[in-house]
Amino acid sequence: MATKPKTIVTELSYFRLSLLSYLRDTHPDKAIDHDFIAERGDAAAEIYSQAIKAGHTHDYAEQISSQVLYEGLHFSTYRTLVTILWEEFSEEVNPTQAEDIAIELLSRLTDTIEKYTLADNFADSPEYNQFYTELTGEIQILLENGL
Repeated sequence: MATKPKTIVTELSYFRLSLLSYLRDTHPDKAIDHDFIAERGDAAAEIYSQAIKAGHTHDYAEQISSQVLYEGLHFSTYRTLVTILWEEFSEEVNPTQAEDIAIELLSRLTDTIEKYTLADNFADSPEYNQFYTELTGEIQILLENGL
């Protein structure tokens, strides 16, 4: 009789799953960082639990746990690149390929990206337009040279 190979199944909490889903959509480079996901998910779960034990509502507990879970992740360079590809290069780039191209662009545009302080509210800052314009110009050059 053949034995089945043992598989290790890692259970993901609600908070870990929520974070993983969010990261896949907005920060795919971070979606593979299992330690980051575990630490943030567990911290959010702990905050939620403490709030409930302190007598707060579930809505309030969800609100404060979400602050912990998503802190520093509200602005997404990846999503900005996807948006640039959709809005500025719709003739050159098939919209269905924009997300894959954006992942590749992340590593090629590191120097420009690192010049900016990309905080949660960066999209509302005066620097955002300059960032967007600079990325658009660099993407144009890369596309002209065959990416």
